[in-house]
Amino acid sequence: MKYLVCGGAGFIGSNFIRRILQRNDGTKIVNLDKLTYAGNPDNLLPVESNPGYTFVHGDICDADIVRQAAQGVDAIVNFAAETHVDRSIAAPTAFLHTDIIGTHNLLETVRELGISRMVQVSTDEVYGSIAEGSSNEDYPIVASSPYSASKAGGDLQVLAYHTTYDLPVMITRGSNTYGPYQYPEKLIPLFVTNALEGEKLPLYGDGMNIRDWLHVDDHCAAIEFVLANGEPGQVYNVGGGNERTNVEITGIILDELGLDESAIRRVTDRPGHDRRYSLDCSKLSKMGHDPAVEFETGLRETIRWYRDNEWWWRKIKHQTEDFAAWKKRWYEQREG
Repeated sequence: MKYLVCGGAGFIGSNFIRRILQRNDGTKIVNLDKLTYAGNPDNLLPVESNPGYTFVHGDICDADIVRQAAQGVDAIVNFAAETHVDRSIAAPTAFLHTDIIGTHNLLETVRELGISRMVQVSTDEVYGSIAEGSSNEDYPIVASSPYSASKAGGDLQVLAYHTTYDLPVMITRGSNTYGPYQYPEKLIPLFVTNALEGEKLPLYGDGMNIRDWLHVDDHCAAIEFVLANGEPGQVYNVGGGNERTNVEITGIILDELGLDESAIRRVTDRPGHDRRYSLDCSKLSKMGHDPAVEFETGLRETIRWYRDNEWWWRKIKHQTEDFAAWKKRWYEQREG
């Protein structure tokens, strides 16, 4: 089996690549990544010398590079995306380009080369905020941010290419994912690394926004399961069954690191901040796949990973211009 993994130097993509290659079953992976601010070669140090691993530096928006990288592959898994809601609010154009045009190029490549499977990795955010109940795969798309709208646009292209061209393409919509190697602008790694450095934890609004939290190992396992067992043209929700408020997440971080609520800094909520996401994942469960990582165990292990791997995140927070500029632009001027 040979995969083209797009965006494989990012958080979920790199975890997926390590998961596949560390089995030593002869699988080959071509990793196509633009290496933007969140693409980090350090994420793949454990497999960079693996004979089954090939890295291609390129952009999924470049159709020629995509076509070259996809030669001889059996399947494509697309993790490549602009992903942070905050960044999409500040600068939405890049999201439209990567999440829509890039996805289009992949679909055209599947069509032209006759590739047998493709999984588009999407997000529960396309369903928007839901006050009660849970969103199943037929729930209306009500995107609230430029990020979720761009991901919804990519999803709609995937479904349209299946309907029009009968392409063997599937979509996974994952909930908030956490774990090792996550770029430290997201809530959990930002709060943990700030706490480790004695900085305040910038909690939005009242902190009562609810997300369903999914360990990255479970997310990657579900994608692999869908790749092997999913039905073309179908959407599969991937959740952890762990709905928690941001206040609850913050409390566990503080407890694990021996801190109290004085470490929190309340900041102005972001525009259009969805109140609650909740996924109905019964479709995938009925097929025989469920998450395995117990939430609090997984979260505390994740906190300890960042504590024990300062070499990884300190380079990002203190030796890259992007993170410093982003932090100054987004957080330093936000009053509670």
